[in-house]
Amino acid sequence: QVQLVESGGGLVQVGDSLRLSCVVSGSTLRQYDMAWFRQAPGKEREFVSAIRRSAHTYPADSVKGRFTISRDNAKNTVFLQMDSLRPDDTAVYYCAAGSRTILSTIGRPTAYDYWGQGTQVTVSS
Repeated sequence: QVQLVESGGGLVQVGDSLRLSCVVSGSTLRQYDMAWFRQAPGKEREFVSAIRRSAHTYPADSVKGRFTISRDNAKNTVFLQMDSLRPDDTAVYYCAAGSRTILSTIGRPTAYDYWGQGTQVTVSS
């Protein structure tokens, strides 16, 4: 059974940085395209960034230039480096894995098969 476990969230100030991690178990990371989504209270789940098996990355416009997604297949871990954090980045951040994603749907939650439990990121002004 594939499991995803996120960590690294917390309470930070505007302009600070955080690095989220997502460890995949029960399978090997190299089989999956990976993504980060986030969900703020009262809002729909929002695409943040994706990294395909090829290591090509696809950040959302809202985080381009501030967030960087990466993967370490040897450690079965995906990272999200978040810099220049803003209050509107406050949300629960979820890691997702998909084995059959296609480029046109890479930003849709329905493209992913497995999800983590989420980690809270709060940016205080």
